[in-house]
Amino acid sequence: MVQERYYATGRRKTAVARVWIFPGTGAAKVNGQPLEEYFDGDTSRIVIERPFVITETLGKLDAIVTVSGGGKSAQAEAIRHGIARALLSVNENYRVPLKKAGFLTRDPRVKERKKYGLAGARKRFQYSKR
Repeated sequence: MVQERYYATGRRKTAVARVWIFPGTGAAKVNGQPLEEYFDGDTSRIVIERPFVITETLGKLDAIVTVSGGGKSAQAEAIRHGIARALLSVNENYRVPLKKAGFLTRDPRVKERKKYGLAGARKRFQYSKR
């Protein structure tokens, strides 16, 4: 039995998520662990499930995810981005609601590099007059 699998990549800051979705019962595995085990807080789980809720596919599709880089919050948003992009492969009609929710746009905000002669990216060292 060949099962259709849909693949997409999601990114946020330095986190990269590889997402496969396929027909199932709504189970999700992240790096080999159940979603609830990998992400302790409810916030991350809500963020990840949002594309399924918007497209009314929650409980109809399973997801297998490998994610690396960044922190837990950035990883959750990278997974959300990947799921949203994979859902387009399932049904092109999902584009309008996902686009409206802003899940198809890659968030370009990343940490600014430290500059020489400064304490951080913009913070300066304390000025001493004497």
